[in-house]
Amino acid sequence: MKIAIIGYGKMGREVEKVARERGHEIVATIDLHEEEKFASPEFKSADMAIEFTAPTSAVRNYLLAFEAGVPVVSGTTGWLEQVDRVKGACEQAGLAFFYASNFSLGVNLFFELNKALARMMNRFSEYDARMEETHHIHKLDAPSGTAITLAEGILEQLDRKQRWSLKGDEPDTLHVEAFREGEVPGIHSVIYESDVDSIRITHEAKSRKGFALGAVLAAEFTKGKRGFLTMSDLLNLK
Repeated sequence: MKIAIIGYGKMGREVEKVARERGHEIVATIDLHEEEKFASPEFKSADMAIEFTAPTSAVRNYLLAFEAGVPVVSGTTGWLEQVDRVKGACEQAGLAFFYASNFSLGVNLFFELNKALARMMNRFSEYDARMEETHHIHKLDAPSGTAITLAEGILEQLDRKQRWSLKGDEPDTLHVEAFREGEVPGIHSVIYESDVDSIRITHEAKSRKGFALGAVLAAEFTKGKRGFLTMSDLLNLK
């Protein structure tokens, strides 16, 4: 498969390494201030683009890729307020768009565990729920997209929580603490605490390779498909 990489930083280079290991060809790389490459024959020849950039540039990257006739796999977070615009552009172009807040297989299994635990804890109001997430100092959005996905999973199941927030300690608000430290790839914890004990589930990423592998697997899965796809489609978790 011919793959273009949008965002040629640490994640982009890890994606390139994993893609080559799996026998794919990298036909183009596009980094900051290189938008003219979207119109290049090399980019247009790609079967799939894999995008890891920043929330401020992600949506424009998607639209330019669609204009070039190239479907997109993206792991950039912090732009979902424009998701309807992206879905509409994808549909109009007759292409596929695969989005995940986290491409790790372990994290996506963790998402399901989180929802199952919240469903069980709905009966036990003596336990208050909160979350913690830690990432490297270069991450621009807080909380992480993964943390938001976890929080939304809890809100779906836990009647006593109506919203999530980085601030405040209202009883009906799920408090999310976001820390930025060193080069941490990502740690997410969900905590249920009572007066007598606490329950904590945690996922800790050891490196970026798991995210890169998940993105390449998503590209392989998406080739030839149309519409908006997620890890639930890839892992058949629906």
